[in-house]
Amino acid sequence: MSLSTHKPRRGNGHRSPRSSPAPPSRPSVRRDPVASSQTPAFPLQALLWSAKGATTRWTVLPLVLMTVGLYRWSAGLWGYSGFQVPPMHGDFEAQRHWMEITLHLPITQWYFHDLEWWGLDYPPLTAYHSWICGKLGSLINPQWFALHASRGLDDPSLKVFMRATALVSEYLTYIPAMCFFVRRFALMQRLNAWDAAVALTAILLQPGLILIDHAHFQYNAVMLGFVVASLSCLVSGKYAWAATFFVGALGFKQMALYYAPAIFAYLLGSCLAPRIDIARFSGLASATVVSFAVLFLPLALGAFYDWYQKVPLAGLTPPPLMQNLPLSLASPFYPVVLQLSQSIHRIFPFARGLFEDKVANFWCAAHTFHKLHHYPTQLLQRVSLGATLASILPPCVTLGLLPQRRLLPLGLATTAWGFFLFSFQVHEKSVLLPLMPMLLLLAGEGGLAPTTRAWVTWANVLGSWTMFPLLKRDELRVPYFVLTLFWAWLMGAHNLIIGSKGEMSVNVWTRLLHSGFYVAMSAWHIGEAFVAPPKDKPDIWVVVNVLIGTAGFGICYLWCLWRLMQGASFGSGRKAASHSKKRQ
Repeated sequence: MSLSTHKPRRGNGHRSPRSSPAPPSRPSVRRDPVASSQTPAFPLQALLWSAKGATTRWTVLPLVLMTVGLYRWSAGLWGYSGFQVPPMHGDFEAQRHWMEITLHLPITQWYFHDLEWWGLDYPPLTAYHSWICGKLGSLINPQWFALHASRGLDDPSLKVFMRATALVSEYLTYIPAMCFFVRRFALMQRLNAWDAAVALTAILLQPGLILIDHAHFQYNAVMLGFVVASLSCLVSGKYAWAATFFVGALGFKQMALYYAPAIFAYLLGSCLAPRIDIARFSGLASATVVSFAVLFLPLALGAFYDWYQKVPLAGLTPPPLMQNLPLSLASPFYPVVLQLSQSIHRIFPFARGLFEDKVANFWCAAHTFHKLHHYPTQLLQRVSLGATLASILPPCVTLGLLPQRRLLPLGLATTAWGFFLFSFQVHEKSVLLPLMPMLLLLAGEGGLAPTTRAWVTWANVLGSWTMFPLLKRDELRVPYFVLTLFWAWLMGAHNLIIGSKGEMSVNVWTRLLHSGFYVAMSAWHIGEAFVAPPKDKPDIWVVVNVLIGTAGFGICYLWCLWRLMQGASFGSGRKAASHSKKRQ
């Protein structure tokens, strides 16, 4: 990643015929009208101010990567999901258990084994990742992954290994993908290199992802890394690679479906405008089909091998998806269909109901006032589907009709917010999906300006706050407060709220809105800590968290949609003006 402005080579003045002029640099620093000197606009800029005149790309980037790595490892020093909480423990145990079942069992049993104890319910790429981690861990200590004998293991050395797998996985996927994307998107938006470095630092210090992946413990960054890699390819015009990386995201976590409609709309629009491109459409279709085939190929080959070896299938219960298929047990295709249908059945848990836990989305908030569990599950599924489609239709139509690269972050953010607010089976950790493309706005034109920075900061603080009940159960209060408040300070949230130090460009109504939510979140923390809930309403504080969070996320959705429409209108007007000028 380039972290310095371009300096032209001295010489005879001749320019290579293939070269193009460097984009103009747009500084984000403000000028003090009194001192007439440049000063940093917010604390994160101040911390990186000494590196503003860096002359090589290796001056700042290694320091940024080491710093964000230290933050992640420090968060891992605390507890994790399910630590000494029998009988099921938590997500840490689920990830460890998947490593041992992929390590010790044939691939055809991965999605069937002991479903009552953290049965595998993620796509195949997660299983392959678990197999690799289990292989490496078993070389260190096989007892960590002793099938049936290691359940609930809380060995401190195992904790170190598992934390290391999360950190290394993120440094192999999410962080390099984000570095490439920020560099390309900033160049496209004509953002100077130093501002791009500030934006990258802010993105990589996002508190929510650090708290969930490196404290609570998961591997969300891997899936997000594939998505960012796909976006980076879209910005570069490499559509087939973009489709391949996005299949990788879907293959790691099904939550990547939050982005799928927006990605599909953009790719379809790019095949239709400015003219129909059959070759591009064929390439995209081929890349997608081949990627999914490669993803599920090991499962299919394992099923064929078991059929060839005459391994009995009587102990494997067919999922509901196979009940109406005209396949006999003796058919060589039966084992393959069985494996694929079982994996799909596990990946999409429609039988679990509209929601399992209290989460800040529309359905859980509505359930507070009108109990939804009295309605049939099938009806709730249809209503949820209809509401989700209605919420994602405007951004998808916009991206399809106007497939411009600069609209991608807003398009993905709006679609993901629609999914989070209205879709079926939403978890509180899913808020990381709409927050990620909102963070990407920081690397665009005006991204570090007060208005965009105020909205991105507020949304991320609100997102971390809605996850506090989950983090509290894991005894992660301290890292939650430290990481969230420090990040908000780095982004200048205190100045954005009161409108001081040159941040007056933020609309007064925006400042009042954000201030109201910040006050509500602070008051909630005080009440939750010192006021015991009534005996007849033990979950009152969690319910209040849901209601405030849902209102805030609904506003985030509307803001992203408004910005998307505004950007689309501006882009259409600019494009029309350009065509008119060419005709003249």
